[in-house]
Amino acid sequence: MKDLDPKIAAAVNGENGEAAKAGTRKCLMNRRQFLLTSGLTTTVVMVGIPGMPEAETPAVVSTYPRKLIGKLSELKTDEPLSFEYPDEGQYAESILVKLGTKAGGGIGAEEDVVAFNYTCTHQGGPLQGTYKAADKALGPCPLHLTTFDLTRHGIFIAGQAYQSLPQVLLEVDGDDIYAVGMFGLIYGRYDNLQG
Repeated sequence: MKDLDPKIAAAVNGENGEAAKAGTRKCLMNRRQFLLTSGLTTTVVMVGIPGMPEAETPAVVSTYPRKLIGKLSELKTDEPLSFEYPDEGQYAESILVKLGTKAGGGIGAEEDVVAFNYTCTHQGGPLQGTYKAADKALGPCPLHLTTFDLTRHGIFIAGQAYQSLPQVLLEVDGDDIYAVGMFGLIYGRYDNLQG
């Protein structure tokens, strides 16, 4: 350390202040400062800085030919109907239901008619017959008890799944309800393409 400024060399060697008196080198940051700093940094990264633009993640939506699946006038609140979409292949069975309360992606005058794939996104458990009118939920899945909220785009509310139920995108033409696409990946498929 011959070429260093004497003040820098003294700091590196612990020859200033309390460290010099104690004969030890002083760490630049103690444990409490480290934990506080790393906690604040994590919070800023996870939550973001107010006013900064947020990164947007595009939704995975697959469109298919329109398929007539029901009539608005024939739907009764909390009485689900089954249909197959986007094809007649494995894991294509879906539910169409009038919830009686506004829902994400809902259609109709009250925006309460929604449709979802009937297969649990965790391990493909069948959800047919598990609609709970009081909770506006589908489940629990017979395999691992996952339950999905149909008012909030099929987000899982309990259980082992980590993905929402694939939502069938709907359109209304007069009284006719058409399925036109899928929002999310159907269990057991690597993509939602027909083939």
